[in-house]
Amino acid sequence: MAANIQENTAKPPEEPKAVKPEQKKTEEEEISEEDEKLKNDLELLVERLTEEDSSLYSQALDQLKEQISSSTTSMTAVPKPLKFLHPHYEALVKAFESWSDPALKSRFADILSVLSMTHSDNGKHDALKFRLISGEESYTDWGHEYIRHLALEIGDATNESLESGETQFDEAEIKSIVLKIVPFFLKHNQEADAVDLLLETDNISELPQFVDKNIFRRVGLYLVSCVPLLPPPDDLEFLQTAFAIYLEHGELTQALALAIRIDDEELIESVFKSTDDLTVKKQLALMLSKQNSAFKNEEVQDLLDNRNLSEKFQYVIKELNLQEPKLPEDIYKSHLESVRHEATIDSAKQNLASSFVNAFLNMGYGTDKMLTENENWIYKTKGDGKLSTVASFGAIHQWDVDGLQTLDKYLYSSEEEIKAGALLGMGLVGAGVHDEVESVLLLLQDYVTNSNKKLAMSAILGLALSFSGSQNEDLLNLLLPLVSNLEVPIEVSVLSALALGHAFVGTCNGEITSTILQTLLERDFAQLENKWIKFMALGLGLLFMGKAEQVDDVLETIRAIEHPISKSLEVLTRISAYAGTGNVLEIQGLFEILTPKGPPSEEETKDEDADEDEEENGEKGNSKADNDDEDEDDEDEEKKVTDDASLAYAVLGIAVIALGEDIGKAMSLRHYGHLLDYGSDSIRRAVPLGVGLLSTANPQVNIIESLSRMSHDQDIDVAINAIFAMGLIGTGTNNARLAQLFRQLAAYHRDGNALFATRIAQGLTHLGKGTLTLNPFTTEGRILSKVTLASLLTVAVAFVDPSFILEHHYLLYFLCSAARPRVLVTVDEELNELPVTVRVGKAVDVVGQAGNPKTITGWVTQTTPVLLGYGEKAELEENSEYVALSSFLDGIVILKKNPDYIEDEK
Repeated sequence: MAANIQENTAKPPEEPKAVKPEQKKTEEEEISEEDEKLKNDLELLVERLTEEDSSLYSQALDQLKEQISSSTTSMTAVPKPLKFLHPHYEALVKAFESWSDPALKSRFADILSVLSMTHSDNGKHDALKFRLISGEESYTDWGHEYIRHLALEIGDATNESLESGETQFDEAEIKSIVLKIVPFFLKHNQEADAVDLLLETDNISELPQFVDKNIFRRVGLYLVSCVPLLPPPDDLEFLQTAFAIYLEHGELTQALALAIRIDDEELIESVFKSTDDLTVKKQLALMLSKQNSAFKNEEVQDLLDNRNLSEKFQYVIKELNLQEPKLPEDIYKSHLESVRHEATIDSAKQNLASSFVNAFLNMGYGTDKMLTENENWIYKTKGDGKLSTVASFGAIHQWDVDGLQTLDKYLYSSEEEIKAGALLGMGLVGAGVHDEVESVLLLLQDYVTNSNKKLAMSAILGLALSFSGSQNEDLLNLLLPLVSNLEVPIEVSVLSALALGHAFVGTCNGEITSTILQTLLERDFAQLENKWIKFMALGLGLLFMGKAEQVDDVLETIRAIEHPISKSLEVLTRISAYAGTGNVLEIQGLFEILTPKGPPSEEETKDEDADEDEEENGEKGNSKADNDDEDEDDEDEEKKVTDDASLAYAVLGIAVIALGEDIGKAMSLRHYGHLLDYGSDSIRRAVPLGVGLLSTANPQVNIIESLSRMSHDQDIDVAINAIFAMGLIGTGTNNARLAQLFRQLAAYHRDGNALFATRIAQGLTHLGKGTLTLNPFTTEGRILSKVTLASLLTVAVAFVDPSFILEHHYLLYFLCSAARPRVLVTVDEELNELPVTVRVGKAVDVVGQAGNPKTITGWVTQTTPVLLGYGEKAELEENSEYVALSSFLDGIVILKKNPDYIEDEK
């Protein structure tokens, strides 16, 4: 056997090569007579075209074109005429250059453009070059493969001209070809190719004229799905193009969703003006109301103000049989805890935790057992605990303006904490809901300037919760003087700035911006060390949420300020501006901030040694200079300490920016692991908060396990933040795995603050008994709610220093202003409840798929109202008796009779 191997290896490699001529000869012999005749005919035509007799050219060109265009072949083989003409391509190009008749050259160029497909031109783009020379208009008749090849060369040529700065071809001529290719692609269900070609040639705005009623949904879906992958300003141009297509074809809810994403009130106005149907306007208003928008329309203002939200929520809980109030113990299930540490947390703090849990659990239900049946419960807490306990009444009566009466009696209490709690609770009652007279503003405005700091702070917080996103001018006139007033307590000034940031989120209001910046400059440095000051920086950042294209000027101003918190101010403003965009460059910039600087290089070390030698050689007279250096070192040290907060905000910013894109979210989670391993204390404390923001209301197994490990960290602050983040990812899901982990943590942690955080997280996981969510994305995950994200970011910034928010726990109520029902309610044209059968399943990405694929998978048939989980989508059944006025079955959806409905014969 070994001998055989040696014989085989000893064979010379030339032996197989010797067979090749014979194989070639055999292949040549295998050409059929028909192919041989075609080959000879084509060679004869080539001969005629390369001769000097011009009288033969016209007929030869006609015959050559007929031979190429009439050839048929399989999809995996080159057409035979192109195969046989390939060796003669160079000769034909030479002949073409020698011709002088323009008409003949045009026809010849048409053919050469097709022949160049089989010829490697080394970047000459012959197909495009000859197409531009040819004046033939019917080049789409050459078929798919040629058109795709031509589009590819156009894209390559455009990219090369962008890189080199030199234009090889005339842009107007290329555009005329592009506008001929695009309708060809669209006609043959190649929407992606059409859009990509327009993107590469920067002509995407030309697309709407070619889109008809049969393909506009597919084209619009592809355009919108490209947005997260595009850099500015291409992403905005794609959204505007998709908006124009949907609006032109009457798909108004889709158009409104894009107008909200573009954040242009004129576009929103144009959607409402495009229809005279009041029922359609009602549906648009119901969709817009989820954003807490400041948009006004008299015909449907009651729906825009969410005045029917409480009524519909009461209907939902009745239909889902959830009316029975629950007690905190119903979710603690303390009897299942293996070990109980009652002594580790004082009873007042434990009662306060139960007050929060009770508020989260029964939010919006209008009734509970713990507070309503036992009013003395308020006195089982102490200090600010009474404030938060009274305010919890507001959470229980949220969205129901009649709930203000419940809190009214507490305004007459002699205890300032109870009175302050009533003011905060009133703000909670009206969170996102507005009546004609703005009752909450009327009740709270007099307390804003109260000499009692606690009452003033509570009133301002109440207004912040109630008027998020409202852009209310009366509120602006009320609070702006407090921001700049240096005589009021710093907390009042800071909370006024934060309240205005929430009310005018994403508006870039110049008056508020300049006032905040001026105030920060005028405040003493001693005041700027106050822990509350970060909320003034956050208030400025919220003004620019989602306004990346307008933030550069204010960032330049911030950089020019020599200020202890300028770095934090810059980071918070930048992350707000790019929130939800998935912008990779901005995320990389944040990682640069977080990356520790390495050890000094060899050159730096040599310089240091040289400096030491100079000192030893007697240059000791500059004691003053030495003192200056020491002072600079001290300043650097102070700057490092101050910058710690900005590092934590940068960690949060990674999550805030990556929210809008799935790949970015997955990569950010991986990087968070590295930051947890190698980051400083402030960075490590912010990591679990970032993880929580990335996956709010979406408890994935891997994230649950990661946070569970962090909840046992040696640094108690990291553990507390991890516990809160677990509650954040489980918000309103009633997740059984999380519930079990919380019971284990309640038994494990002996620290009172950790146990308090565990109770809060338990309450969040069962938010509204599982009917509410804090997911910042609404409308089937298409639209980022700035109001919700602003509230989540406020609480996350507060948790950067866990001891701060556990002391000022009433800031947790910002989570209530972010909450909304995660239900689908179907109603008739008069907004009366109309139960119908729907299919609820996991949403499927159908972008670019052929035909009409199913958009959900693993569905279950249910009757409305139904709860919708993260990533779930609802559809009406096929041949349904009703059709929806909205493209999105999410929230409150109006149905009308289906004119094509055929009742099944039984």
